[in-house]
Amino acid sequence: MNLQKIRATIHSSEKPWSARESWRLFGIMAEFVEGTEQLDAIQPAVSFFGSARTSPDHPHYQLAEQIAKQLSDAGFSVISGGGPGIMEAANKGAFFAKSPSVGLNIQLPQEEYRNEYQDISQTFRHFFARKYMFVKFATAYVVLPGGFGTLDEIMEALTLAQTGKTRKIPIILVCSDFWRGLLDWFQQVLIAEGFISPEDMDLVKIIDEPSQVVNAIFQYYETSGFEPTPAEREIQLNL
Repeated sequence: MNLQKIRATIHSSEKPWSARESWRLFGIMAEFVEGTEQLDAIQPAVSFFGSARTSPDHPHYQLAEQIAKQLSDAGFSVISGGGPGIMEAANKGAFFAKSPSVGLNIQLPQEEYRNEYQDISQTFRHFFARKYMFVKFATAYVVLPGGFGTLDEIMEALTLAQTGKTRKIPIILVCSDFWRGLLDWFQQVLIAEGFISPEDMDLVKIIDEPSQVVNAIFQYYETSGFEPTPAEREIQLNL
């Protein structure tokens, strides 16, 4: 079968799917609109990331809960993925404190349960729409140990900040024993090979103590304030 016949076969079989794909765009637009309307009044907010597999009796869970509680009492809304593990710990810490606990839930083939500690809850079908909300409404990121999803979130945050596609905000890694090897690899391989610049390491910090996480975020904004500048708002509009 030649290439022309292959293309004809593909195009013929895709017609029903093309119509569904076109209608799917409206669903994607609705997720962006609904998410933006739901979260518009929660700022300043901190986005939390970490493993969904962390049990409530694990030290990482308890640490995430403490940090979220202190941030919430300090006036920050807390945003998580709305599921179990570190996401639940973050929502739980904020839920029993002063500021809103926000869950950005995702529909998965293997259904991930929605934790019960959410003042504001929004469910997404598409990962990219959900990830946009984490970025758009974050004043800072707090990242605890996790797997592929957590690494995906932190790499996207670093890439957007490095390339100027979003404003620079504190990106804080918690649990130095877990993250040190990754940052050492950044230094020893990525910088050594010229793939990133030495100053790119300033985009991220490792902090283990909950009170120091809160202090680091406040110190970052001492001079500029939490409200985005007109230039930063323009950047966010083009995210």
